[in-house]
Amino acid sequence: MDELAKSVGINKQAISQFENDKITPEPATLLRISKSLEFPYSFFVEPDTKSTIGNTYFRALYSSKKKDLVAQQIKAKYLAKIHSVLSTKIKFRELNLPSFPDGESFSIEELATYTRIYWGLGDSPISNMVALLERNGIIVGEFATESRDIDAFYQYYEEADCPTYCVILGTDKKSFYRRQFNCAHELGHILLHERYSDLNEINREEFRERENEANAFASAFLLPKSTFGNDVSAYPNRLNHYIELKKKWNVSIACMILRAYTLGYLSANQYSYLMRQMNANGYRQNEPLDDMIEYKHPYALKQAIKLLFEKGHISGDDLINLFAENHFSISLDVIEELLNLDIGTLSSNNNNVIPFPNLQG
Repeated sequence: MDELAKSVGINKQAISQFENDKITPEPATLLRISKSLEFPYSFFVEPDTKSTIGNTYFRALYSSKKKDLVAQQIKAKYLAKIHSVLSTKIKFRELNLPSFPDGESFSIEELATYTRIYWGLGDSPISNMVALLERNGIIVGEFATESRDIDAFYQYYEEADCPTYCVILGTDKKSFYRRQFNCAHELGHILLHERYSDLNEINREEFRERENEANAFASAFLLPKSTFGNDVSAYPNRLNHYIELKKKWNVSIACMILRAYTLGYLSANQYSYLMRQMNANGYRQNEPLDDMIEYKHPYALKQAIKLLFEKGHISGDDLINLFAENHFSISLDVIEELLNLDIGTLSSNNNNVIPFPNLQG
């Protein structure tokens, strides 16, 4: 607020009054704010569509700075709005989440099994969690979270009675196996935890319990009890066995060892011994095979823009106008940031087809 006030040439109390809708800035002042923040002037004067931001599950909720968390919440909201605007031209996959009968309770293990059945996954390894979420109508974003503590998070957003589930992946933790688990963890929050409760009203212990539940769901979802159990049971106390299983199950060694212990294939002493081996070999920081597979990227939103340029024959200016027509005036560089595109990708190809790589698989 201090920085913006100095840049605009007014006091910070005025900025606070603008933010809280106490007074309206003069057009000349608003123009300076627009230039300072590098957002279009129309962004500040267009009507704001009624919307609701539900729970945002940050694993580092208590260790991160509040302003960092709020910044990521707003980015996730903008990503949902980008999806909403593009939906006026492009047909995305519809939301396809399993529903559960009211009054019936399911264990986390049962919930993971049912979700696999509902999505037709069987008991096989999952090769690409990012693509799986997108195929079932969950918006997946990828951008720099600007905080070492914020790796991935999930946010519920609702606009015009349309529910949107956003899973955001940070770009600084570039591990395929970590990203697999992160996606499954956030899916656990989506299915296990209700959307509207104020997370600020629960204590650390309750929040940690929800995180543990999401972790348990991720493990059960990625490593089915029957088929993974059959695989791990051959040599459950041998570290090299887990390295081989990692190639098949696309899950970290640490996660598989914990899952084996949870399923009863390891005793407490055996589990502790394997963890000591992990530490001794430096596997807690970098596991074997971590550098062998390129991590998967979100594809749906990039593909939507590619289709608009290729099939719709629109330019970068047309894209900006499309957003403005839908009361969401943002610049091309903001879209590039939120879709993790190289700077200038949209503006420099204003009248050309954008070459996106094929990121599915």
